[in-house]
Amino acid sequence: MITKEQVLDFMKETAYKPMTYQELERHFQIESAHDFKEFLKLLTELENEGLILRTRTERYGVPERMNLLRGKLQAHAKGFGFLIPDDRDHPDVYIHANDMAGAMNGDIILVRITSKSAHGGKLEGEVVRVVSRANTQMVGLFQANDGGYAFVVPDDKRVIRDIFIPKHAFNGAMDGHKVVVRIVSYPEGRAAAEGEVIEILGHKNDPGVDIISIIRKHMLPEAFPDEVMEEAQSVPETISESDLTGRRDLRQKRIVTIDGEDAKDLDDAVNVERLPNGNYVLGVHIADVSYYVREGSPLDREAYNRGCSVYLVDRVIPMLPHRLSNGICSLNPQVDRLTMSCEMEFDASLNVVRHDIFTSVIKTSERMTYTNVRKLLTGEADEALVERYAYLMDDFRLMEELAMKLRQRRMNRGAIDFDFQESKILVDENGKPTDIVKRDRTIAEQIIEEFMLAANETVAEHFYWMKVPFLYRIHEDPDAEKLMHFMEFITNFGYVVRGKGNTVHPRALQTLLEEIKGTKEETVISTVMLRSMKQARYDAQSLGHFGLAAEFYSHFTSPIRRYPDLIIHRVIREVLESGTLSDKRHEYLAGRMEDIAKQSSERERVAVDAERETEALKKAEFMLDKVGEEFEGLISSVTSFGIFVELDNTVEGLIRLSDMHDDYYHYHEAQHALIGERTSKIYRLGDEVKVRVARVNMDEHTIDFEMVDMKPRKQKVSLVDALKNVRRDKQRGGRRGEAVGAGRGAKGRGGDRERGAAEAARSGKRGKSGASGGSKSARARKGSASAGAAAAGSLSRGTGVEAAKARALESQGAGKGPAGEGGRPGPRKRKKKLAKK
Repeated sequence: MITKEQVLDFMKETAYKPMTYQELERHFQIESAHDFKEFLKLLTELENEGLILRTRTERYGVPERMNLLRGKLQAHAKGFGFLIPDDRDHPDVYIHANDMAGAMNGDIILVRITSKSAHGGKLEGEVVRVVSRANTQMVGLFQANDGGYAFVVPDDKRVIRDIFIPKHAFNGAMDGHKVVVRIVSYPEGRAAAEGEVIEILGHKNDPGVDIISIIRKHMLPEAFPDEVMEEAQSVPETISESDLTGRRDLRQKRIVTIDGEDAKDLDDAVNVERLPNGNYVLGVHIADVSYYVREGSPLDREAYNRGCSVYLVDRVIPMLPHRLSNGICSLNPQVDRLTMSCEMEFDASLNVVRHDIFTSVIKTSERMTYTNVRKLLTGEADEALVERYAYLMDDFRLMEELAMKLRQRRMNRGAIDFDFQESKILVDENGKPTDIVKRDRTIAEQIIEEFMLAANETVAEHFYWMKVPFLYRIHEDPDAEKLMHFMEFITNFGYVVRGKGNTVHPRALQTLLEEIKGTKEETVISTVMLRSMKQARYDAQSLGHFGLAAEFYSHFTSPIRRYPDLIIHRVIREVLESGTLSDKRHEYLAGRMEDIAKQSSERERVAVDAERETEALKKAEFMLDKVGEEFEGLISSVTSFGIFVELDNTVEGLIRLSDMHDDYYHYHEAQHALIGERTSKIYRLGDEVKVRVARVNMDEHTIDFEMVDMKPRKQKVSLVDALKNVRRDKQRGGRRGEAVGAGRGAKGRGGDRERGAAEAARSGKRGKSGASGGSKSARARKGSASAGAAAAGSLSRGTGVEAAKARALESQGAGKGPAGEGGRPGPRKRKKKLAKK
């Protein structure tokens, strides 16, 4: 039987030329009618997946041999997008909004490369074909029209066209409802997508609808299927003697869990002992979830699909049903629980001189909280607390001693330790935010952090050398270009990071973080350094973890809430029980790991996006009644359209360039700064500023600030005065055409809201007033924005024709190249924006 791999490998050969199916039939020596029929099915399947293409002459070949790339589309709210190629070594490809061919965010597409930069680093392309659609349904705001039809404005701002809803597909929806629509037909040319309402979430202002909308938008599964719940109900609530076969009994050891006060799924427990020879023995005991979630079962399939638990502001969407996550798999105090243990012995130099990985049974002594452990170790505990946990105090002191030594060892080898402030949003029973409190990273959190890191590294290295299929948590080296930009940036502050060629050891970056500790520029340099790095992900290959300066690293410690941890527990159990893997089993697992790694990484990304969106929503809601109040903050990001400022409570807002009235500011990307044209005033990443809350947009989940005590610049010249200046300039040999152009630009800013909405409805595009342009820019947040947008902003604020002309020309010239990490609108996009402004 011919396989997919055989066909693809043959077509990827250098000497291969596109063949017809008859020629392929002869090459693979297919003789029987049955085999021929199966072969044609295989070709059709490969073609439908976009892995091969059929030309007009009925010949087959792989896309990469036809100047085409296959990958996933990452769309941007401004209309353009990027192809993320299947080939990870291939650079991303920029796709202009006019070249999207109806493709939507997340779609699998084929792209033709249309241009390359001089060095081949920057690629541009156009969508040739949408292989498969990622979006079958959308969440958005239902807007009825008097003409007997409606549009749904998608919550996902990366979908820039509204979805047309014919009257027969309303299904009870009314104006102002938040709805879920099923896409009936996808956008094609100038035609919008068409859909039908399949669920009404409620009115947009109803309590709880905001969070439900985010859940539906990211297609997060709330309820578990019946078959999954039935299997969960069949899991026993207590441990029986038969469950203990082959397990090491650790129930007599003093083992504790240390978690947050509100944690319910306790999946890790620890204990530390000191041996007579002075060595430490650290035991990390993780809930043995794989014992209850068997491979291929409904529970396992659902966990794979979910990938991880999602922690939203007011709720948790668990990977496993509560009967497991909060019951038999949770390491609750004073009850027997099945665990997977990693025991490590450290010598005086913190080398692991012995380790053991085994199945076990434990009974935790106490359910400790971070707060109580911190109080006990810092002397803040009251007498009752000290008396209650007196029998564990020596253990806690030993834990602190070992954790600090492990941390120092990690720092010495070059691990990068970012200490950014985190917060927690408190909400009432209706979901309304009542407060935002900082999460402190105390000694208690650091103890658990260091112990989990040690176990993860030990497990990863152990099974790497056993050469069994495994999942690793990897963090690749930074992109050379981004790293170079970072190195150039820190020279502005007088710092230098040494490396070899285009590479740098993480130790050098950690040394820099230590050097800037406590300085004014600490926040700015730490932020830019973090942005220069790649995202960590899962992989079937052990490629190392740059940020931790670890050669081997995996996720072993949270199988209740992360599917990769559950998978490696399953592999560990199989190896422990049988001693090795059969060749057939080895081949099967090796074939599965890459798919699991990809799925887990994608689901993690969805979870992070949903968590961030709910936080942004609730932070905006928290600031609603604080409009007009003043706060101290730090500049957290500088863009071509304004400054983002983060307050002490971690709320972030935008100061738009158009609201900075004391000067004309120019964006300097390399310095992450806005510099005043007349005053030379500099606003740079990390600077302290005093701001006032100006606006809160609940639709966009954004907050606008304005500078306090900003003196107004010279009064803006009216259109009449501008035309007078034109005539005067003409008499003096000036350039009348340019002045009139500037005047027209000023006049065209307003726009007619009703007419714009009607025209947008006719063309299938979202109607927005001119005033909404700024909100759309704000949605880009910390992604890129074209310098052309900055030019438009400067033009609209001009006090003189010649100054406006000079600024526009300068910005248009600057706009020819890429404008930041997130994307780079092409010339057509910038021209359109300038006209719109």
